[in-house]
Amino acid sequence: MSAHLQAALAANPTLHPSLRSWLACANEPGCDFPIQNLPFGVFAPADGAPRVGVAIGNLVLDLAALQAAGLLSVPGLEAGVFAQASLNAFIGLGPQVWRALRSQLSALLAQDTPTLRDDAALRAQALHAQNAVRMLLPVEIPGYTDFYSSKEHATNVGCMFRDPKNALLPNWLEIPIGYNGRASSVVVSGTPIHRPMGQIKGPTMERPVLAPCGKLDFELETGFIIGRATALGDAVPLARAEEHIFGMVLLNDWSARDIQAWEYVPLGPFNAKTFGTTISPWVVTMEALEPFRVMQPQQEPQPLAYLHDGAAHGFDIALEVDLQPGYGAGHTICRTNFKHMYWSMAQQLTHHTVSGCNLKVGDLMGSGTISGPDKDAFGSLLELTWNGANPLRWGQGDGVIERKFLEDGDTLIMRGWCDAGAFRIGFGECSGQVLPVK
Repeated sequence: MSAHLQAALAANPTLHPSLRSWLACANEPGCDFPIQNLPFGVFAPADGAPRVGVAIGNLVLDLAALQAAGLLSVPGLEAGVFAQASLNAFIGLGPQVWRALRSQLSALLAQDTPTLRDDAALRAQALHAQNAVRMLLPVEIPGYTDFYSSKEHATNVGCMFRDPKNALLPNWLEIPIGYNGRASSVVVSGTPIHRPMGQIKGPTMERPVLAPCGKLDFELETGFIIGRATALGDAVPLARAEEHIFGMVLLNDWSARDIQAWEYVPLGPFNAKTFGTTISPWVVTMEALEPFRVMQPQQEPQPLAYLHDGAAHGFDIALEVDLQPGYGAGHTICRTNFKHMYWSMAQQLTHHTVSGCNLKVGDLMGSGTISGPDKDAFGSLLELTWNGANPLRWGQGDGVIERKFLEDGDTLIMRGWCDAGAFRIGFGECSGQVLPVK
């Protein structure tokens, strides 16, 4: 463990490496949800209405049940805030409430605290097996913005479709490029995605045709959830940008490459992106991620003053993608890290608001495809297969699987985590299966 990481963990009692829970499942090596994590989500038990919960080990802690039992006494915590189908009301209470509640939950779950540990009746009511509940979209999303902030990804795409010597357009190194996506089609992990229809025009075709997407792709991303609203006309300075972020999720911004190739000039992608975006169900708080802060890659030229403060705004988050075909063996096709991102979340948020665009609680902002410097760190099939020219192959004999792009029946599974040695802060899974055109 680095000296920086060790000091950062020790500075927050809820993140101390020695902290253990009385729930044995939360102390197992490799667990995504140890007591140091405590991410928030929304779930529905088999016999109940949706409510807010926290992941601990392989269980869900029912915050509505705890509040009804009088175990949550955080100042500013409103009655009934957890008996809702989204996190928005809770998030809207502000950072002081988020941190105070997380501290109280940490104490309640600590191995030496008997309050819930020794109350069998309340434990039965407040703890649910994760595989026995239905996870829901964690937030009501007023708006969705997707960025294009990986230099490796943008360079790969530029080399593929433009001059390799001038792969990056001049504005890419000056501003976090982004576009406003479709919030209504953001879905929670586990929701199937139907192959989209759209206009496609091949290089030898005189006119386009309406057809099913033939180059369906994934995009490995993270997303961050806005936790503090702003007024129309206000801009958020870079030094305060992260105060407006509640937490992070994994995000798959499914992409129809052949539809996009025809429609994206002059205004960018439309139907190539609107058919579905998948996010993971658990929102990992920025407090839990704080020890894993790192410097982002050097930016050249140095950004304009409003986008530059010299602080560490990157995060060391390991990421991987598995492709599970409808038949045959699955395979890990990508391993990369969020720390490679050229433009940070703070810079994205600050640039988003510099025009006076207002933020709303629950807004979702996607990182853009996260690609690293190595070939197996490319965050899309477009890059991994170089637009289908170099198909991925795995397996042996009659069990060989080949993929240029996604086929019906394929399931994409994304995972992410921060490694602290003694424990890890995990995001769980972000998965979705491809179904035929509906």
